[in-house]
Amino acid sequence: MFFLGIDIGSSSVKTCIINGDTGNVTASAAYPPAEMEILAPSPGFAEQHPDEWYRNLAEALKAIGSENPALLQQVKAIGIAYQMHGMVAVDKQGKTVRNAIIWCDSRAVKIGEKAFGELGHEFCLSHLLNSPGNFTASKLRWVKENEPDVYDRIHKIMLPGDYIAYRLTGEICTTQTGLSEGIFWDFPKNSISNELLDYYGIDPNLLAEVKPVFAAQGVLTAEAAGNLGLKPGIPVTYRAGDQPNNAFSLNVLNPGEVAATAGTSGVVYGVTDRMKYDPKSRINTFLHVNHSKQAPRLGQLLCINATGILNAWIRNTLMPAGMSYGEMNKKAALVQPGADGLRIIPFGNGAERMLENKNPGAVIEGLNYTIHNREHLLRAAQEGIVFSFIYGMEIMKQSGLNLSKIKAGKANMFLSPLFCTMLSGLSGAEIYLYNTDGAQGAARGAALGAGFYRNAGEAFNSLKVLDEIQPEKDNKLSDTYLHWKNRLEQKLKEL
Repeated sequence: MFFLGIDIGSSSVKTCIINGDTGNVTASAAYPPAEMEILAPSPGFAEQHPDEWYRNLAEALKAIGSENPALLQQVKAIGIAYQMHGMVAVDKQGKTVRNAIIWCDSRAVKIGEKAFGELGHEFCLSHLLNSPGNFTASKLRWVKENEPDVYDRIHKIMLPGDYIAYRLTGEICTTQTGLSEGIFWDFPKNSISNELLDYYGIDPNLLAEVKPVFAAQGVLTAEAAGNLGLKPGIPVTYRAGDQPNNAFSLNVLNPGEVAATAGTSGVVYGVTDRMKYDPKSRINTFLHVNHSKQAPRLGQLLCINATGILNAWIRNTLMPAGMSYGEMNKKAALVQPGADGLRIIPFGNGAERMLENKNPGAVIEGLNYTIHNREHLLRAAQEGIVFSFIYGMEIMKQSGLNLSKIKAGKANMFLSPLFCTMLSGLSGAEIYLYNTDGAQGAARGAALGAGFYRNAGEAFNSLKVLDEIQPEKDNKLSDTYLHWKNRLEQKLKEL
């Protein structure tokens, strides 16, 4: 029996079909081959049109179908993972009323900060477990304040995964985990936060119907089936934000377990059974995919907006045409720790939550024309990305999380041996790399939600460790990190 996983990212749409009986991947494809464009109509804005995600999904499935035409017709259930914190708004006809405001958009920072103060820090942290910040609720308030004609046309708002599920099934719904990602959720009350909606003046009817994460959430329409090469009537049985889903894909479901990713953005995600929060809301707490009232499961998330996107920018802007990321990793490893004094602060992709919603921008300093070349730049970039992880992980440790063992899929920056070695050495964490990704996680979630697997243990029988990295201390790298940290904090004081 076969199950389809869909991962709606801001760079591409990834798809994967697994054989439920073996747990192995039968086919996979992603589209487009280059990163999707992120529109920035004003500084700090980040938008994409939701229909582009759907078109790219169709292209990815077309690629699978061209290799194995019968396979798509054998899919029994669909799971969806998606970029978190975005906002899609549709009218009564189900048509989008504007571009999606995506996760790295910074326009609502001041709105969230004002709400944090006026609703009260104590209320926000004890009930929302977060500042309203720059999340979906604050983005919706921005639309109400700045685009009232658009706001008046809104029938429902959705997260990116909700929208794709809607395009598949014709049903507008969401999940408790999704509402918590948007900062609409009151954790002690285990319900939508009426206080936040009242403060922002948001009609609760704009929110979608709530359905379970692992359950039938609608079935594929004939129109969507025709567009995608699938059979009509296939149920969508799983839905989760990309980081909770990444943790799920690594079988990170219980208190004390930690997952990480390093794609466009970087994330460290730890599971707890307690309602913890960071007093400065630099790390954020959401409902995890397996949360229940009887067995609470919450995910504490450190998000770094600018990680792999720095690597992509360097590749696209400064490297010879056609150079692969693998070649870049090899060239970076040729340079000694510290990159001969060249340092990069990578934050250049909007306001950073772990920096209290400040946006210091990217910094390249110490450049010497007679010493430094492309290899130094690549080394300094990977060091800067690792340093941003370490800076955030120090904050997470203050909240009591144990980061001695981290699981990650062998993908993106975790394909770089240099990146893994530096991250393990500086953090002191053992790193385990697995044969999985977000699309595979979504496919396993679909099988679990459809009842094919009885429990998570069955779903992850085929999960294998590909690499294990043990921490090795590097004094030169540690000294370089301290200089980098001091420079970052000096820059933050200037803002």
